[in-house]
Amino acid sequence: MNPRMPKGEAPKLFLGVYARLVFPDPRDAEAVLDLMRRFSSATRYAYQRLLEGKDRKELKRAEGPLFGAPTPQMNRCTLFRLNTRYADGAIAKAKAVLDSALELGNDPRKVVLGGRGLFEQLKRKHLSGKPLEALKRRWKEKRRGLYSQGDGSKGGNLNLRLEVRNGALWLRVNLGAEKEYAYALVKTSHPQLKALLEGIHSGLPYNAELTLKEGKVYAHLSWSEALPPPVHTRANGVLGIDVNSDPYHLALAVVSPDGNLKRHLTLSLEEVDRAPNKGAKELLPWKIAHQVVATAGEHRVALATERLKYLRKSRRGDGTGRRFRRKEHRFAYRALLEKIHALAQKRGVEVVEVDPQDTSTIGMLKYAPQLSLSKDIAAALVIGRRALGYEEKLPKGYRALLFGAPAPQMNRQELKKLKEAEGNPYLKRGLSREMGKARRALSLLSAFRGSPGSRRKGTDGRNFPGAHPWRVLREGLCLPLLGREVPRDLSPLKPILLGSWERWKGSLGSHPGGGSACRNVRFG
Repeated sequence: MNPRMPKGEAPKLFLGVYARLVFPDPRDAEAVLDLMRRFSSATRYAYQRLLEGKDRKELKRAEGPLFGAPTPQMNRCTLFRLNTRYADGAIAKAKAVLDSALELGNDPRKVVLGGRGLFEQLKRKHLSGKPLEALKRRWKEKRRGLYSQGDGSKGGNLNLRLEVRNGALWLRVNLGAEKEYAYALVKTSHPQLKALLEGIHSGLPYNAELTLKEGKVYAHLSWSEALPPPVHTRANGVLGIDVNSDPYHLALAVVSPDGNLKRHLTLSLEEVDRAPNKGAKELLPWKIAHQVVATAGEHRVALATERLKYLRKSRRGDGTGRRFRRKEHRFAYRALLEKIHALAQKRGVEVVEVDPQDTSTIGMLKYAPQLSLSKDIAAALVIGRRALGYEEKLPKGYRALLFGAPAPQMNRQELKKLKEAEGNPYLKRGLSREMGKARRALSLLSAFRGSPGSRRKGTDGRNFPGAHPWRVLREGLCLPLLGREVPRDLSPLKPILLGSWERWKGSLGSHPGGGSACRNVRFG
């Protein structure tokens, strides 16, 4: 179940059909377009009133502007002349936009209903003639729509009702006045059409939304179905999933109930970038989702992913490079996982979201050298183990390294020399950033060694007294030794992991992960 879902609410699967509406009578088309205009105006009006702090009951009062046809008993005509259900739909649409803006951290007062992109283009006033007319038409169409919520007690949808007559599917549009309707033929070949027809005959409640595009009216009909109970659960193990931007791929690790690695594989996402159009770019992640869920079904295990809200996006001038910034900004983590979650729940696969804290660090430092895995597969293994409830303890070799190894100074001196010799201001800024990291690493290491606080249970997402040992190990020792880039081969860390720090320190070889041939993967 999605952790953001209210407690006590059963998970549901939402399905939909997209169709074009054809009006045999032109007068019906004009009436529906006028209703769409009034509904959209009411939605914008409701949004502004919600910003002012008004509630739904106040907006829906009988003498208010949202609904009610003018009668001789009324002193004035209402603004929008909508019935009660249309008024509910307008308020629901406005509330959804407001909640979305607040959830994303945007200023709700700056929301543009109709699209900020089109609005900014119109403000520029750089077009004339036919391009300007086309832009204005798109803007007006974006700001015209109609929405009605389904009602199970009424056998479907009272305002926008689907009817089957003479083997054809029709949409009856309530125009707001008493017993006045417009009829449109529903034309679609959507694969969910059969399920929709079955729902119509059984009185299934469905939501209907009308939109306008290039002068044609389209309908989006959606409904929900109860999800099947999960068949593949954590009792059989977990398929841990880690998404990586460089290289762009999914790392999968099948973890048994005892926490051991059974199988691992990777699925490349590079094909998504090479998709020829938007439709193909949307279809390819679904194919990846089917492969992931099929793997979970093959092993009869649950799915485990990280619970991430924000991902760091590099910017120009931070020393990361144009190529790496482009890879980070293409990284559609949430969209991909939403597809995987939706398909998994539909196929009866349990979905578990875990705290993402230090999964990559623990995988890189503990399981990658120990099991000769890549850092991405190792991170997926940590995600799977965390979903099963296992805690990651710091190995004795790393604990001895934290307190017995000398503080690394060489990397700071090398960075200082590079900065003094660098003439490019952007690259110099990146080197300054790396020097700051080195200073903080030494400070963190010193604070850890002198910290009297407890360091137990440092991987469950809470900050206990004292410094976090895995972060200190990464920031204070390993990354200064490894440099700016993490090697693909982390097996040289295995002697330290097993407690051979003194032998490695006295050897003539390079530091763990050292050597120019290995430094080919940037650490995020």
